[in-house]
Amino acid sequence: MTRSDFELAAGSVALVGCGPGALDLLTLRALRAIETADVVIYDNLVSADILACASEAAEKIYVGKKSSNHALPQEEINLLLVRLAKAGRKVARLKGGDPFIFGRGGEEMEELQAAGVPCTVIPGITAAAGCAAAAGIPLTHRDHAQVLILATGHQKHPGLDLDWPLLAHKGQTLVFYMGVSNAKEISTQLQTNGLSADMPVAIVERGTTSRQRVSRTTLGDLPKQIEKEAIHPPALLIVGSVASIESNLNFASSNC
Repeated sequence: MTRSDFELAAGSVALVGCGPGALDLLTLRALRAIETADVVIYDNLVSADILACASEAAEKIYVGKKSSNHALPQEEINLLLVRLAKAGRKVARLKGGDPFIFGRGGEEMEELQAAGVPCTVIPGITAAAGCAAAAGIPLTHRDHAQVLILATGHQKHPGLDLDWPLLAHKGQTLVFYMGVSNAKEISTQLQTNGLSADMPVAIVERGTTSRQRVSRTTLGDLPKQIEKEAIHPPALLIVGSVASIESNLNFASSNC
């Protein structure tokens, strides 16, 4: 396998998708960006194994976000990236999953471009694809789902202002990112708009990692299941009949 020849330039920022958690799901380009950075900005979803790929000499700055608990507000992260790049640093901004899928990468790219800072985006395996595969749940399946929708389960303001009638259509798979804290509203709204309380749901906690846990339930029992199993973020909610498909995959090695 050929290693990536990508290298960060001084005075630039790479928005690096680090995938859903497992070190060996990094792309070669992402690995190279981490290795060549002299400043690594990372959040709560970046594993210690991935962070260890950075140079020992690299400055490492934690800017993690958990629900309603931010180490650094997004606006300050944007300013930090601009300041470091303008000081001539090689900056790798590490993000769980993919930077452009609920990773706020778009906001950071806009700020960097407005400030005239060269910016590269390195895609990563988004959590929906990675965690579902590790749990043996096909997100699309000819017998179950012809549509896949990725939705946020957490917004800037309290409550979820989503198109619930659209989300409640049958024959599709819904994946809610950051939805654990709002599981009751998700369950209620989807049922109110037409989905059955018996609709299968899978909760994938810390997917692809050695701490992965998969809990299966129904839409009606979702809030109770989260409380009963003491499920905490990071976790994805997969709603749809695909969640009823059982597999015997070893998520540490998903080779067929």
